[in-house]
Amino acid sequence: MSSPWVAGVVRAKALARRRLGPAGARAVATSPGLTQALTALASSAYGHDVRPGQSLGAAQHAVGASLLWNMRVLAGWLPRGHADVVRLFAAGFEVANIDEHLAALHHSSTPSGEPAASPYTLGTLDTSWSRLSSTTTLTGIVEVLETSRWRLRGFTTPREIHLGLRLAWADAVVAAGVPEAAGWARAGAALLVLKEVVLEGRPLVGPLALRASYVLGPTFAGALSGRPVDLAAVRANLPSGARWVLDGIDQIEDLWRGEAAWWHRVERDGFALLRGSAYDRGPVIGALAVLAVDAWRVRAALETAARGGTGPTLEAFDGVA
Repeated sequence: MSSPWVAGVVRAKALARRRLGPAGARAVATSPGLTQALTALASSAYGHDVRPGQSLGAAQHAVGASLLWNMRVLAGWLPRGHADVVRLFAAGFEVANIDEHLAALHHSSTPSGEPAASPYTLGTLDTSWSRLSSTTTLTGIVEVLETSRWRLRGFTTPREIHLGLRLAWADAVVAAGVPEAAGWARAGAALLVLKEVVLEGRPLVGPLALRASYVLGPTFAGALSGRPVDLAAVRANLPSGARWVLDGIDQIEDLWRGEAAWWHRVERDGFALLRGSAYDRGPVIGALAVLAVDAWRVRAALETAARGGTGPTLEAFDGVA
């Protein structure tokens, strides 16, 4: 099995070496303004899409587009028939496209007043976007999602679709037999559900509850039914490989720490996979993980720079990134 993976593993490790890393991202964050930050990024690996003169929203979108481009490059170097592992990671960009498409059906611009972002270009990493992009009604989106590889049956409102896609994504990672990423998928889904049910006060019912039970187990939902929610009980009812996301979190208001811990865990695990000497999918998944975390950190750095790069905003960046 090893020899067909040589080119892909070598390319994956090369792409990972081009990331900015924490020090590089902090240098961007301490820029005295967005203009200076974009000038620095334009000469980095993110220069594929980042340009001086972009707005903050456009620049953050461009950071994501650069990550997706690297994913597409990497997929081209993998053995025939093995690009699905990259497609699973890239599904997040398809979810973002669908979110934007849903919003565009009801609004002519984003809440900030900026024009809606251009869809991410998925190419061969497309799951169902090529079909969804041509829909013009919510009913049309629902029909495509029901018959596509997303298998979202019974999800009929924008909120249900928004949450259902993310739970389906996590379910796909687990069901596809990618143990390297299963813990990340379950932990991320747990945070999503906790924010929705506990912070927003919106219980999961019907197909949403069913999909959540696929990913997190049937006892997890029961642990959320109490008032107030007992986080210790919630943690105990998570799958063992996802409980770490709530380590040290005793108050619902501290769930934001779980999000930061999630990214840091993905990065740590990703580096462990990258250090492996085998020529298989492990280093490829590791590279995808550390590149995704780098893009998350750079997006946060851009927002910090846009706010002046000093003071409480920089302290907040240092606290999570």
